[in-house]
Amino acid sequence: MTRIGIILGSTRPKRNGEQVANWVYDKASQRDDAEFELVDLRDYPLPHLDEPLPRQYQKEHTKKWADKIASFDGFVFVTPEYNHSTSGVLKNAIDFLYTEWNNKAVGFVSYGGVGGTRAVEHLRLVVGELQMADVRQQVALSLRHEFEDFSILKPGEYSMQALHTLLDQVVAWSQALAPLRTAAA
Repeated sequence: MTRIGIILGSTRPKRNGEQVANWVYDKASQRDDAEFELVDLRDYPLPHLDEPLPRQYQKEHTKKWADKIASFDGFVFVTPEYNHSTSGVLKNAIDFLYTEWNNKAVGFVSYGGVGGTRAVEHLRLVVGELQMADVRQQVALSLRHEFEDFSILKPGEYSMQALHTLLDQVVAWSQALAPLRTAAA
């Protein structure tokens, strides 16, 4: 069974991302074409790039993170937009690894003042370098229009349809990339 990790890319107190990630996970869990798991970066506290050599993990926190990421065939990144980019904690978590990301699909659910679209623009460049296949569909949740009082998620019908399409694409691309992951192993 195809395994998709839903990565919650914010660790801030009172983060909106938690309800966004739970919404994605709730909708994804109703599907029968893949297994979905919510991965909260709070559960993987990574310091700022403390491995002395890339791809030669020495630290236990890196090994734990690498094992978790290696267990998935694809991902949905739930990202806030901070200062026209993604969160530092998500970027750091991505940068800790390389081969564990290769030949896997990724989709983006973002939130922010303009739906988090600028954060996703940056992430698309990053995942390309990691040999990931980013799907076209994106869910961009506006704090002004899809959050009551900027804090309670109330996604519109368009966002629900966009999420369904995004999940379709992530699952399909994850399955299509399986031969490449097998060959690399």
